[in-house]
Amino acid sequence: MNTPIETVAPDHKAGFVSIVGKPNVGKSTLMNQLVGERLSIITSKAQTTRHRIMGILNGVHNGQEFQLVYSDTPGIIKPQYRLHESMMSFVRGSLEDADVILFVTDIFEKHDENDVIERLQKAQTPVLLLINKIDLATAEQIDEKIQYWQENFKAEAIIPISALNAQNMERLFEAIIDRLPVHPPFFPKDELTDRPERFFASEIIREKIFLNYKKEVPYSCEVVITGFKEKDDIIVVQSEILVERATQRAILLGEGGKMIKKTGIMAREELERFFGKKVFLEQYVKVEPDWRSKERSLKRFGYEE
Repeated sequence: MNTPIETVAPDHKAGFVSIVGKPNVGKSTLMNQLVGERLSIITSKAQTTRHRIMGILNGVHNGQEFQLVYSDTPGIIKPQYRLHESMMSFVRGSLEDADVILFVTDIFEKHDENDVIERLQKAQTPVLLLINKIDLATAEQIDEKIQYWQENFKAEAIIPISALNAQNMERLFEAIIDRLPVHPPFFPKDELTDRPERFFASEIIREKIFLNYKKEVPYSCEVVITGFKEKDDIIVVQSEILVERATQRAILLGEGGKMIKKTGIMAREELERFFGKKVFLEQYVKVEPDWRSKERSLKRFGYEE
């Protein structure tokens, strides 16, 4: 954990807020909504988030300065690859240092969160249970879901929300701030995240792969930024997209390279929006067999210490 920095008021509040839950319940959408910036990639596919991504929000509430350090985490799953084990270690780490835990469920969940609940019931940290996607539900469905959770989970508060439409965000913010400890900031006040620019470049490219390809291909891909040079008027980004098999490489490239070109155009446009500058993007597709199960590969990609 970082050493407190900067001279601030003695009543300054600061803390870590971990967002956890099953895959595809809207954790990344919520994270981006809470921070006010698009830091986490969002697709309709489960297990899109692989790392723990911190988003830092500084401000003043009722005359009291605060720093909220939000953590978006991978969806809690039963590991099938060594990669999944590393992803779950990010979740465990975020629970261990959390001052507040946001347990995100959604209105259509089939109540198969037992593995998540088991972890959270052991936590000595305040848990706020969020029922997401209420914009897609009736008032009766919302009331039924609230009643279910009141009977089956001990939370400090149950808050129905729509992360997509920012519904009930003010109520959620108040609930978080109320439980935040008095503490100096953990990060400089001008920082938005703990991640470097290269990380977000790789995540944006990976998001476009998730959007453009089906089945196993997106899950078998890893994006490595091999070059990132910022000039006055343009950023030059060189990237390698790694897959596990030659057949996946062929699918990724598409006939005559059409698919990778389409993915590259989408990624470049998103990179330009994110960085606010023209981007020149180079993409190379390589085969690295079974990288999801190899300790050496996972270390190289930042999944293991």
